[in-house]
Amino acid sequence: MSLIDHILDYDSESLSQRLKKMGMPSYLVNQIFDWIYCKRIFDIDQWSNISLTNREKLKSEFSFSIPKIVWNSTSKDGTTKFLIGFKDGHQVEMVIISSLKRRTLCLSSQVGCAIGCTFCHTGTQGLTRNLSTHEVVLQFLLASSWLKDDEGSESKISNIVYMGMGEPLHNFENMKMATKIFLDPKGLGLGQRRITLSTSGLVPQIEKLDEFPPVNIAISLHSANDEVRSELMPLNRAYDIKRLFQAIEKIPLKAFRRITYEYILIRDLNDSEEDIRALVSLLNKKESKVNIIPFNEFPGSRFKKPADALVEWFCESLNKRGLVATVRVTKGDDILAACGQLKSLATKKPSKLPGFSSIES
Repeated sequence: MSLIDHILDYDSESLSQRLKKMGMPSYLVNQIFDWIYCKRIFDIDQWSNISLTNREKLKSEFSFSIPKIVWNSTSKDGTTKFLIGFKDGHQVEMVIISSLKRRTLCLSSQVGCAIGCTFCHTGTQGLTRNLSTHEVVLQFLLASSWLKDDEGSESKISNIVYMGMGEPLHNFENMKMATKIFLDPKGLGLGQRRITLSTSGLVPQIEKLDEFPPVNIAISLHSANDEVRSELMPLNRAYDIKRLFQAIEKIPLKAFRRITYEYILIRDLNDSEEDIRALVSLLNKKESKVNIIPFNEFPGSRFKKPADALVEWFCESLNKRGLVATVRVTKGDDILAACGQLKSLATKKPSKLPGFSSIES
Protein backbone atom coordinates (compact mmCIF):
# COMPACT_ATOMS: atom_id res chain seq x y z
CA MET A 1 0.00 0.00 0.00
CA SER A 2 1.13 3.57 -0.67
CA LEU A 3 2.73 5.43 2.24
CA ILE A 4 1.16 8.72 1.10
CA ASP A 5 -2.52 9.59 1.13
CA HIS A 6 -4.65 9.00 -1.93
CA ILE A 7 -6.42 12.05 -3.29
CA LEU A 8 -9.73 10.16 -2.99
CA ASP A 9 -9.35 9.64 0.74
CA TYR A 10 -10.80 13.14 1.15
CA ASP A 11 -14.17 14.80 0.65
CA SER A 12 -14.16 18.46 -0.44
CA GLU A 13 -14.16 19.84 3.10
CA SER A 14 -11.28 17.74 4.40
CA LEU A 15 -9.27 18.22 1.19
CA SER A 16 -9.71 21.98 1.46
CA GLN A 17 -8.29 21.87 4.98
CA ARG A 18 -5.39 19.69 3.84
CA LEU A 19 -4.54 22.05 0.96
CA LYS A 20 -4.63 25.01 3.32
CA LYS A 21 -2.03 23.32 5.55
CA MET A 22 0.08 22.80 2.41
CA GLY A 23 -0.10 26.53 1.65
CA MET A 24 -2.21 25.98 -1.47
CA PRO A 25 -5.37 27.88 -2.44
CA SER A 26 -8.64 26.26 -1.36
CA TYR A 27 -10.26 26.90 -4.76
CA LEU A 28 -8.08 24.07 -6.11
CA VAL A 29 -10.57 21.65 -4.55
CA ASN A 30 -13.18 22.58 -7.14
CA GLN A 31 -10.71 22.07 -9.98
CA ILE A 32 -9.41 18.77 -8.59
CA PHE A 33 -12.91 17.39 -8.04
CA ASP A 34 -13.97 18.50 -11.52
CA TRP A 35 -11.11 16.57 -13.12
CA ILE A 36 -11.74 13.46 -11.05
CA TYR A 37 -15.51 13.26 -10.66
CA CYS A 38 -16.74 15.04 -13.79
CA LYS A 39 -14.04 14.43 -16.37
CA ARG A 40 -12.83 11.16 -14.76
CA ILE A 41 -9.20 11.94 -15.56
CA PHE A 42 -6.64 10.80 -12.99
CA ASP A 43 -3.51 11.67 -14.98
CA ILE A 44 -2.59 14.88 -13.18
CA ASP A 45 -0.38 15.99 -16.09
CA GLN A 46 -3.60 16.52 -18.08
CA TRP A 47 -5.03 18.95 -15.50
CA SER A 48 -4.38 21.95 -17.71
CA ASN A 49 -6.04 24.62 -15.54
CA ILE A 50 -3.77 23.84 -12.57
CA SER A 51 -0.28 25.29 -12.64
CA LEU A 52 2.72 23.04 -13.05
CA THR A 53 3.99 24.14 -9.61
CA ASN A 54 0.75 23.15 -7.92
CA ARG A 55 0.60 19.88 -9.82
CA GLU A 56 4.08 18.98 -8.60
CA LYS A 57 3.08 19.81 -5.03
CA LEU A 58 0.03 17.58 -5.34
CA LYS A 59 2.12 14.73 -6.76
CA SER A 60 4.48 14.94 -3.78
CA GLU A 61 1.63 14.71 -1.26
CA PHE A 62 -0.96 12.42 -2.86
CA SER A 63 -1.33 9.21 -4.80
CA PHE A 64 -3.55 9.27 -7.90
CA SER A 65 -3.40 5.58 -8.82
CA ILE A 66 -6.46 3.46 -9.57
CA PRO A 67 -6.99 -0.31 -9.27
CA LYS A 68 -7.47 -2.58 -12.26
CA ILE A 69 -10.49 -4.44 -13.45
CA VAL A 70 -8.88 -7.86 -13.63
CA TRP A 71 -11.91 -9.65 -15.02
CA ASN A 72 -15.62 -9.18 -15.63
CA SER A 73 -18.50 -11.36 -16.74
CA THR A 74 -22.12 -10.62 -17.60
CA SER A 75 -24.98 -12.87 -16.54
CA LYS A 76 -27.82 -13.93 -18.83
CA ASP A 77 -30.05 -11.48 -16.92
CA GLY A 78 -27.69 -8.52 -17.54
CA THR A 79 -25.97 -8.51 -14.15
CA THR A 80 -22.22 -7.89 -14.47
CA LYS A 81 -19.64 -9.00 -11.93
CA PHE A 82 -16.14 -7.52 -11.74
CA LEU A 83 -12.95 -8.66 -10.07
CA ILE A 84 -10.96 -5.62 -8.92
CA GLY A 85 -7.21 -5.90 -8.32
CA PHE A 86 -5.34 -3.56 -5.97
CA LYS A 87 -1.69 -2.59 -5.90
CA ASP A 88 -0.87 -4.95 -3.03
CA GLY A 89 -2.18 -7.95 -4.97
CA HIS A 90 -5.46 -8.30 -3.08
CA GLN A 91 -8.77 -8.43 -4.90
CA VAL A 92 -12.49 -7.89 -4.34
CA GLU A 93 -15.63 -8.39 -6.38
CA MET A 94 -18.30 -5.82 -7.18
CA VAL A 95 -21.54 -6.15 -9.15
CA ILE A 96 -23.67 -3.91 -11.37
CA ILE A 97 -27.32 -4.97 -11.19
CA SER A 98 -29.38 -3.64 -14.09
CA SER A 99 -33.12 -3.10 -14.34
CA LEU A 100 -35.33 -0.99 -16.57
CA LYS A 101 -35.20 2.08 -14.33
CA ARG A 102 -31.92 1.84 -12.46
CA ARG A 103 -28.35 0.63 -12.37
CA THR A 104 -27.34 -0.44 -8.87
CA LEU A 105 -23.73 -0.94 -7.82
CA CYS A 106 -23.13 -3.55 -5.12
CA LEU A 107 -19.72 -2.64 -3.81
CA SER A 108 -17.33 -4.22 -1.32
CA SER A 109 -16.00 -2.77 1.93
CA GLN A 110 -13.36 -5.36 2.83
CA VAL A 111 -11.13 -8.00 1.28
CA GLY A 112 -13.02 -10.99 2.63
CA CYS A 113 -15.08 -10.80 5.82
CA ALA A 114 -14.58 -11.64 9.50
CA ILE A 115 -18.25 -12.24 10.35
CA GLY A 116 -18.35 -15.81 9.02
CA CYS A 117 -22.04 -16.11 8.14
CA THR A 118 -22.62 -19.73 7.20
CA PHE A 119 -24.94 -18.89 4.29
CA CYS A 120 -22.39 -16.56 2.65
CA HIS A 121 -19.63 -17.52 0.22
CA THR A 122 -17.53 -14.50 1.24
CA GLY A 123 -17.53 -15.78 4.81
CA THR A 124 -15.56 -18.85 3.74
CA GLN A 125 -12.68 -16.57 2.72
CA GLY A 126 -12.02 -14.92 6.08
CA LEU A 127 -10.86 -11.33 6.45
CA THR A 128 -7.64 -10.08 4.86
CA ARG A 129 -7.97 -6.32 5.35
CA ASN A 130 -10.25 -3.31 5.20
CA LEU A 131 -10.56 -1.34 2.00
CA SER A 132 -9.39 2.25 2.21
CA THR A 133 -11.75 5.11 1.41
CA HIS A 134 -10.36 5.57 -2.08
CA GLU A 135 -10.62 1.84 -2.85
CA VAL A 136 -14.34 2.05 -2.09
CA VAL A 137 -14.91 5.24 -4.09
CA LEU A 138 -12.91 3.93 -7.04
CA GLN A 139 -15.25 0.96 -7.36
CA PHE A 140 -17.97 3.46 -8.22
CA LEU A 141 -15.77 5.33 -10.69
CA LEU A 142 -14.63 2.15 -12.41
CA ALA A 143 -18.17 0.81 -12.63
CA SER A 144 -19.47 4.14 -13.95
CA SER A 145 -16.83 4.30 -16.67
CA TRP A 146 -17.42 0.69 -17.70
CA LEU A 147 -21.17 1.33 -17.88
CA LYS A 148 -20.69 4.45 -19.98
CA ASP A 149 -18.50 2.55 -22.42
CA ASP A 150 -20.83 -0.48 -22.51
CA GLU A 151 -24.23 1.23 -22.67
CA GLY A 152 -23.52 4.81 -23.73
CA SER A 153 -22.94 8.19 -22.11
CA GLU A 154 -26.49 8.46 -20.71
CA SER A 155 -26.19 5.28 -18.64
CA LYS A 156 -25.24 5.95 -15.01
CA ILE A 157 -25.04 4.23 -11.65
CA SER A 158 -28.21 5.38 -9.90
CA ASN A 159 -27.95 3.50 -6.60
CA ILE A 160 -25.27 2.07 -4.33
CA VAL A 161 -25.66 -0.81 -1.90
CA TYR A 162 -22.95 -1.76 0.59
CA MET A 163 -23.75 -5.43 0.17
CA GLY A 164 -20.64 -6.78 -1.50
CA MET A 165 -17.73 -8.44 0.27
CA GLY A 166 -17.20 -7.49 3.91
CA GLU A 167 -19.06 -5.93 6.82
CA PRO A 168 -19.27 -2.15 6.18
CA LEU A 169 -19.54 -1.22 9.85
CA HIS A 170 -16.39 -3.25 10.59
CA ASN A 171 -14.68 -0.66 8.38
CA PHE A 172 -16.58 2.25 9.92
CA GLU A 173 -14.36 5.28 9.37
CA ASN A 174 -13.39 4.49 5.77
CA MET A 175 -16.99 3.73 4.80
CA LYS A 176 -18.11 6.89 6.56
CA MET A 177 -15.73 9.05 4.52
CA ALA A 178 -16.56 7.19 1.28
CA THR A 179 -20.23 7.88 1.94
CA LYS A 180 -19.48 11.57 2.48
CA ILE A 181 -17.78 11.62 -0.92
CA PHE A 182 -20.71 9.85 -2.58
CA LEU A 183 -23.05 12.48 -1.10
CA ASP A 184 -20.74 15.49 -1.58
CA PRO A 185 -22.26 17.92 -4.15
CA LYS A 186 -18.71 18.65 -5.34
CA GLY A 187 -17.99 14.93 -5.51
CA LEU A 188 -20.53 12.44 -6.81
CA GLY A 189 -23.61 14.23 -5.50
CA LEU A 190 -25.81 11.19 -4.88
CA GLY A 191 -28.96 11.51 -2.78
CA GLN A 192 -29.17 9.93 0.66
CA ARG A 193 -31.99 7.64 -0.46
CA ARG A 194 -29.76 6.30 -3.24
CA ILE A 195 -27.35 4.63 -0.81
CA THR A 196 -28.06 1.61 1.38
CA LEU A 197 -25.75 0.38 4.10
CA SER A 198 -26.25 -3.28 5.00
CA THR A 199 -24.90 -4.65 8.27
CA SER A 200 -24.84 -8.09 9.84
CA GLY A 201 -25.70 -6.52 13.18
CA LEU A 202 -22.41 -5.28 14.62
CA VAL A 203 -24.03 -3.72 17.68
CA PRO A 204 -21.22 -1.39 18.92
CA GLN A 205 -21.04 0.16 15.46
CA ILE A 206 -24.82 0.36 15.03
CA GLU A 207 -24.80 2.39 18.23
CA LYS A 208 -22.51 4.88 16.45
CA LEU A 209 -24.74 5.38 13.40
CA ASP A 210 -25.64 8.88 14.55
CA GLU A 211 -22.08 9.73 13.44
CA PHE A 212 -22.65 8.23 9.98
CA PRO A 213 -24.20 10.15 7.06
CA PRO A 214 -27.99 9.51 6.97
CA VAL A 215 -28.46 6.78 4.35
CA ASN A 216 -30.81 3.81 4.10
CA ILE A 217 -30.11 1.07 6.65
CA ALA A 218 -30.54 -2.66 6.07
CA ILE A 219 -30.07 -5.22 8.85
CA SER A 220 -29.25 -8.86 8.10
CA LEU A 221 -31.77 -10.58 10.37
CA HIS A 222 -32.55 -13.96 8.74
CA SER A 223 -34.35 -15.31 11.79
CA ALA A 224 -36.28 -14.01 14.79
CA ASN A 225 -35.05 -17.04 16.74
CA ASP A 226 -31.69 -16.72 18.51
CA GLU A 227 -30.76 -20.38 18.05
CA VAL A 228 -31.39 -20.33 14.30
CA ARG A 229 -29.79 -16.90 13.83
CA SER A 230 -26.68 -18.05 15.70
CA GLU A 231 -26.45 -21.05 13.37
CA LEU A 232 -26.55 -18.71 10.39
CA MET A 233 -24.58 -15.84 11.93
CA PRO A 234 -22.02 -16.64 14.66
CA LEU A 235 -22.06 -12.91 15.48
CA ASN A 236 -25.44 -13.47 17.13
CA ARG A 237 -23.73 -15.33 19.97
CA ALA A 238 -22.07 -12.05 20.97
CA TYR A 239 -24.90 -9.72 20.01
CA ASP A 240 -28.17 -11.59 20.30
CA ILE A 241 -31.51 -10.41 18.96
CA LYS A 242 -32.48 -8.58 22.13
CA ARG A 243 -29.26 -6.57 22.22
CA LEU A 244 -29.43 -6.01 18.47
CA PHE A 245 -32.88 -4.46 18.68
CA GLN A 246 -31.91 -2.33 21.65
CA ALA A 247 -29.27 -0.81 19.37
CA ILE A 248 -31.64 -0.56 16.40
CA GLU A 249 -34.07 1.50 18.49
CA LYS A 250 -31.36 4.17 18.77
CA ILE A 251 -30.83 4.51 15.00
CA PRO A 252 -31.82 8.07 13.97
CA LEU A 253 -34.48 7.52 11.30
CA LYS A 254 -35.61 10.40 9.14
CA ALA A 255 -39.36 10.94 8.67
CA PHE A 256 -41.18 8.25 6.66
CA ARG A 257 -38.10 6.03 6.47
CA ARG A 258 -38.01 2.36 7.38
CA ILE A 259 -35.27 -0.05 8.32
CA THR A 260 -35.02 -2.93 5.90
CA TYR A 261 -34.60 -6.37 7.44
CA GLU A 262 -32.93 -8.79 5.07
CA TYR A 263 -34.21 -12.32 5.43
CA ILE A 264 -32.38 -15.11 3.62
CA LEU A 265 -35.10 -17.76 3.19
CA ILE A 266 -33.59 -21.24 3.49
CA ARG A 267 -35.45 -24.47 2.85
CA ASP A 268 -36.49 -26.28 6.05
CA LEU A 269 -34.62 -23.87 8.34
CA ASN A 270 -36.39 -20.51 8.68
CA ASP A 271 -39.38 -20.87 6.36
CA SER A 272 -42.23 -22.01 8.63
CA GLU A 273 -45.43 -20.53 10.03
CA GLU A 274 -43.64 -20.31 13.38
CA ASP A 275 -40.93 -18.15 11.77
CA ILE A 276 -43.59 -15.84 10.35
CA ARG A 277 -45.24 -15.39 13.75
CA ALA A 278 -41.88 -14.64 15.36
CA LEU A 279 -41.10 -11.96 12.78
CA VAL A 280 -44.50 -10.33 13.18
CA SER A 281 -44.01 -10.27 16.95
CA LEU A 282 -40.48 -8.84 16.73
CA LEU A 283 -40.71 -6.08 14.12
CA ASN A 284 -42.23 -2.60 14.36
CA LYS A 285 -44.75 -2.51 11.51
CA LYS A 286 -44.46 1.25 10.95
CA GLU A 287 -40.66 1.34 10.77
CA SER A 288 -39.84 -2.02 9.22
CA LYS A 289 -39.65 -3.57 5.79
CA VAL A 290 -38.77 -7.23 5.24
CA ASN A 291 -36.74 -8.03 2.14
CA ILE A 292 -37.00 -11.78 1.51
CA ILE A 293 -33.99 -13.21 -0.30
CA PRO A 294 -34.32 -16.78 -1.56
CA PHE A 295 -31.08 -18.50 -0.60
CA ASN A 296 -28.53 -18.52 -3.42
CA GLU A 297 -26.58 -21.77 -3.47
CA PHE A 298 -22.81 -21.77 -3.95
CA PRO A 299 -20.13 -24.47 -4.13
CA GLY A 300 -19.82 -26.26 -0.78
CA SER A 301 -22.95 -24.77 0.76
CA ARG A 302 -25.00 -27.08 3.02
CA PHE A 303 -28.19 -25.02 2.66
CA LYS A 304 -30.83 -25.29 -0.07
CA LYS A 305 -32.93 -22.80 -1.97
CA PRO A 306 -36.68 -22.85 -1.16
CA ALA A 307 -39.33 -23.50 -3.81
CA ASP A 308 -40.80 -20.43 -5.52
CA ALA A 309 -44.27 -21.24 -4.17
CA LEU A 310 -42.97 -21.24 -0.60
CA VAL A 311 -41.22 -17.90 -1.11
CA GLU A 312 -44.47 -16.40 -2.40
CA TRP A 313 -46.46 -17.85 0.52
CA PHE A 314 -43.95 -16.55 3.08
CA CYS A 315 -44.08 -13.03 1.64
CA GLU A 316 -47.88 -12.95 1.35
CA SER A 317 -48.24 -14.22 4.91
CA LEU A 318 -46.14 -11.36 6.26
CA ASN A 319 -48.06 -8.79 4.23
CA LYS A 320 -51.41 -10.15 5.46
CA ARG A 321 -50.20 -9.69 9.05
CA GLY A 322 -49.36 -6.03 8.51
CA LEU A 323 -45.64 -6.13 7.69
CA VAL A 324 -44.35 -4.62 4.47
CA ALA A 325 -42.55 -7.50 2.74
CA THR A 326 -41.05 -7.92 -0.71
CA VAL A 327 -39.03 -10.61 -2.47
CA ARG A 328 -35.64 -9.71 -3.90
CA VAL A 329 -35.42 -10.95 -7.46
CA THR A 330 -32.41 -13.22 -7.81
CA LYS A 331 -29.97 -11.85 -10.35
CA GLY A 332 -26.55 -13.00 -11.48
CA ASP A 333 -26.67 -16.43 -9.81
CA ASP A 334 -25.37 -18.12 -12.97
CA ILE A 335 -22.06 -16.25 -12.53
CA LEU A 336 -22.05 -16.36 -8.70
CA ALA A 337 -22.94 -12.67 -8.52
CA ALA A 338 -26.13 -12.96 -6.45
CA CYS A 339 -26.49 -12.11 -2.77
CA GLY A 340 -24.09 -14.17 -0.65
CA GLN A 341 -22.14 -15.58 -3.60
CA LEU A 342 -19.19 -13.18 -3.87
CA LYS A 343 -15.66 -14.35 -3.19
CA SER A 344 -12.31 -13.06 -4.47
CA LEU A 345 -10.84 -15.28 -7.16
CA ALA A 346 -7.32 -14.78 -8.44
CA THR A 347 -7.61 -17.03 -11.47
CA LYS A 348 -9.30 -14.69 -13.95
CA LYS A 349 -7.62 -13.18 -16.98
CA PRO A 350 -7.17 -9.38 -17.04
CA SER A 351 -9.64 -7.34 -19.07
CA LYS A 352 -9.02 -3.89 -20.47
CA LEU A 353 -11.28 -1.03 -19.44
CA PRO A 354 -11.55 1.38 -22.38
CA GLY A 355 -12.61 4.97 -22.06
CA PHE A 356 -11.09 5.64 -18.62
CA SER A 357 -8.22 8.10 -18.71
CA SER A 358 -6.08 7.20 -15.73
CA ILE A 359 -2.87 5.97 -14.25
CA GLU A 360 -3.38 2.39 -13.09
CA SER A 361 -1.81 1.13 -9.90
